[in-house]
Amino acid sequence: MLPNEQINSITLDEILDNTNNAIIAVNPQGQIIYTNDAVFNILGIPVGNLLGQSITAHFPETGLLRVFENGIAELGQQLKVKDTVLLSNRTPIYSHGELVGAVAVFQDITILQNFLDNLVIEHEKTKQLQRTLEVVLNTAYDGLIVVNKEGIVTMTNQAFASFFHQCPDDMMGKHITEVYKNPKFIEVLETGQPVFGYIHDLNGHEIIASRIPIIQDGNIVGAMGKVVFKNVNELYALTKKFDSLRFELDFYKKTMLQTNSPALDLLRGKNPLMASLVQTWQRVAKSSSTVLLRGESGTGKELFAQLLHTESARCHGAFITVNCAAVPENLLESELFGYEDGAFTGARKGGKLGKFELADGGTIFLDEIGDMEMVMQAKLLRVIQEREVERLGSSKPRKIDVRLVAATNRDLEVMIRDKQFREDLYYRLNVVTLKIPPLRERKDDIESLMQTFLNKFNLQFKQNVTNMTIETQNVLMKHRWPGNIRELENIIERAFNMLDGSEIQMKHLPGYLQTLADDETHPFVEGSLETILAAVNQPRGSLLADLDTSPRARMRGGGLDKE
Repeated sequence: MLPNEQINSITLDEILDNTNNAIIAVNPQGQIIYTNDAVFNILGIPVGNLLGQSITAHFPETGLLRVFENGIAELGQQLKVKDTVLLSNRTPIYSHGELVGAVAVFQDITILQNFLDNLVIEHEKTKQLQRTLEVVLNTAYDGLIVVNKEGIVTMTNQAFASFFHQCPDDMMGKHITEVYKNPKFIEVLETGQPVFGYIHDLNGHEIIASRIPIIQDGNIVGAMGKVVFKNVNELYALTKKFDSLRFELDFYKKTMLQTNSPALDLLRGKNPLMASLVQTWQRVAKSSSTVLLRGESGTGKELFAQLLHTESARCHGAFITVNCAAVPENLLESELFGYEDGAFTGARKGGKLGKFELADGGTIFLDEIGDMEMVMQAKLLRVIQEREVERLGSSKPRKIDVRLVAATNRDLEVMIRDKQFREDLYYRLNVVTLKIPPLRERKDDIESLMQTFLNKFNLQFKQNVTNMTIETQNVLMKHRWPGNIRELENIIERAFNMLDGSEIQMKHLPGYLQTLADDETHPFVEGSLETILAAVNQPRGSLLADLDTSPRARMRGGGLDKE
């Protein structure tokens, strides 16, 4: 406890001056007889200027003189002085039973009042939002109903209530089982698992409905029901209309492809091998059978795969490409089949879909299939046989509907003999085989291919190249094209980069083709390099058989044989 002398040293004035509430006392004549320092803090008027002054002259808003009229205290009165909102308690002062004065205590509640005003504004906004939401709900085509965690209906709309020939207000506050006898709602509240798109009978109507839990901070606080189609027949009608529109779209799309596609231009030509191949391709495209594309690098295997997809009934699905030679062996399985969250160190959070799942409903193209390791071949075989995939880290198989197109430039038969390729996988892939001829076997198409690439690069480079010198054309016709169509395309693109006019000349070609023109009188030099390069991509060096490497042939090539 404080010593008596310390208590006595604290005066009443000091106590009152240090309170946060302003205090004003008046005598019966309304003259101010006391103020504390808080009057200045709240009202901004020096205390010394107020003593002896009339309360009504300075604070007419206080109503303090009314206390003298009835002698009764007035508590919790709100008033505003300038920009300050005050809460006032006005009390009479009695001495020996005689009313000798009155005192008012003022508390600054400006901040509190502003908060309350903002609260009122926000409340009004909330009410307006609620009214807007009610309008949206009642004009929505879909039937909607919301329940709390106890299953009590807290909101519904007219579209939903109309199924039961009721008004939304009649359903409010009732348990969902009183309104809608369906166990799905209760299951959702208990398990927190949504139920989407199930068909069931509702008062004689076959509808499509969903039930979705409402979760806040990890807790189930309610559920929402949504009727998507009031009548399944409406969905059937929409589906039929969609199929009709899709048929029309396919028709126009295929018409445009047949008339304008640069890709198809690469397949057109005079060569009978290509004409026969295109006829087969057009028949095969309509099915979902597995196709194996075989041919040297650069012959257009991926182009054929894309067109097989575009011309099929799966054209609206995805076309997914995987180069088996480009993906590291330890990543190929996860790339093809996907993985679950935490399947391995560095796995993406949430897991990842594999290429087969991404291609579901469409086509997957496995390029360079001959470069796939034996272990992966076995896993691929299972996917083809079972039509399902298992992600890494999961034991749950997932059904897939995918058309498989594979391609290789390798001799699979030799690889089978050498135990480098599974024979059972070979027969799974070899349902339909399309062998794409190399460019040297379809030289009668080179002229049309050159024109196709001229058109392509004229657009790309914004040029108008319309001509190619006879000498240049002759060299391109003589070349054996070990790189096939891709090599021809690259040569034309290179020429466009070197152009200084509107005509492609010999100087615009790569050096090895210019050398070919210079050595026109040397058949061996002309053909040997290209033939050797082409032989690299051919089985058993069959192309080298075409090359006469005898000493006599070399002498003829060098002009030394004068016979």
